[in-house]
Amino acid sequence: MSAPMLDGHPAATTDVLHRLGRIEGQVRGIARMVEDDRYCIDVLTQVAAASRALQGVALALLDQHMSHCLVEAARAGGPDQEAKIKEASQAIARLVRS
Repeated sequence: MSAPMLDGHPAATTDVLHRLGRIEGQVRGIARMVEDDRYCIDVLTQVAAASRALQGVALALLDQHMSHCLVEAARAGGPDQEAKIKEASQAIARLVRS
């Protein structure tokens, strides 16, 4: 079974899945560091790196959404346009708060 496409774009889906796979590896590495009782600052450095990587994925997803879903909603106009813009605005607010 193939992976679902992000807004119909297989390259975007592949990129996001690749990034998430790397992040998954980072998180497993962090768990090993904790198990090995590594220096706290070193662990915190890796946690910060994983957090930045997740933020990068979130921004890539947001960019993809704005480039495709919002553009399509703007073309369609009407209540769907307003709903999509509000939805994107709320997603941005969640990212800013995190």
